[in-house]
Amino acid sequence: MASELKTLFRRRRTAAMLLALAAIPVLIAVAVRLSSSVPPGRGPAFLDRISQNGLFVAVTAMLVSVPLFLPLTIGVVAGDTIAGEASLGTLRYLLVAPAGRVRLLLVKYAGALAFCLAAPVTVALAGAAIGASLFPVGPVTLLSGDVVQPPEAALRLVLIAAYLAVSLAGLSAIGLFLSTLTVVPVGAMAATVVLSVVSQVLDQLPQLEWLHPWLFTHYWFGFADVLRQPVLWDSFASNALLQAGYIAVFGALAYGRFVTKDVLS
Repeated sequence: MASELKTLFRRRRTAAMLLALAAIPVLIAVAVRLSSSVPPGRGPAFLDRISQNGLFVAVTAMLVSVPLFLPLTIGVVAGDTIAGEASLGTLRYLLVAPAGRVRLLLVKYAGALAFCLAAPVTVALAGAAIGASLFPVGPVTLLSGDVVQPPEAALRLVLIAAYLAVSLAGLSAIGLFLSTLTVVPVGAMAATVVLSVVSQVLDQLPQLEWLHPWLFTHYWFGFADVLRQPVLWDSFASNALLQAGYIAVFGALAYGRFVTKDVLS
């Protein structure tokens, strides 16, 4: 596990993706700083509050990252788990070790989950840092109208990052399964990202309302409940349950495919 994490986070590609995610809040903060004013109701949610409190940079950046940027980076990491090793010809050598296929599959998925946590945390930390540098930081008014002090607001940011990490766990399981189907990592990466976009599009169609609760992207924006007093945990629990279902289904599919996969061809 330590070797997998070291390999993952030492890659230039991983560093580049994390830097790209960190650049999102920086761009948002600089744009707001250089503008004269942000009209209420224009742009992403909480954008008009950034100039009043720098902590909202992190919230806005995470909100902006959810539809595309986070799924894109997760798709790259998850799609490369098995297919990347197969394309390099190193998969057969990894399986020579006594660990076996099941343990290798679990370690690869655990590495993808680690990135699922690192990605939103990077956005949150970069947003909080640039927000505190360019704007005043003080008590935060929540969606419920209650006011909390900066330390508690920072804890809410951590909860939002955790919520997003849970949200991306199901997508990682899908990417892992797709990665076992091919030796071309780009194909698995692209398919994972496309599925996340398709799921979000389907979630916007009222004609498919019966399908919405089953889509793995359905609760991705439910982290707004973290910004209430008290915190509403219903969305968090529903999201975790849904992602657990996707992990179970696509984890089983990945297992069934990988244990019978011919790695010598």
